[in-house]
Amino acid sequence: MNNESKTGLGIYVIAALGALLIMAILVGITRKYTQPAPLGADRAALRTAALIELRGLENKELNEYGWVDQGKGIVRLPVERSMQIVVQNGKDTAALRAMITNRVVKATAPPVFE
Repeated sequence: MNNESKTGLGIYVIAALGALLIMAILVGITRKYTQPAPLGADRAALRTAALIELRGLENKELNEYGWVDQGKGIVRLPVERSMQIVVQNGKDTAALRAMITNRVVKATAPPVFE
């Protein structure tokens, strides 16, 4: 082989490698812009926000006073206060059972429409 044919072959090899490199770059760019977002990514963010809101409401209901049914006079007590009441009234189990039964009957009574 003479010097000119080696130079010509080298140019073809470099041109082929350059074309492959350009093709690889174009494929990478195309994949980047045409690939859809992961399925459920936006849904996961919504669910996380809803869970945070739910945990806040649960915490409020467990630790603050509030009305469950104002018409029936049923209130929501913090857990600590509820446990104190049970301990105070729990010495007489029959009276405690009657008190709880009366509260359940009051809470589950059908509404009275006037």
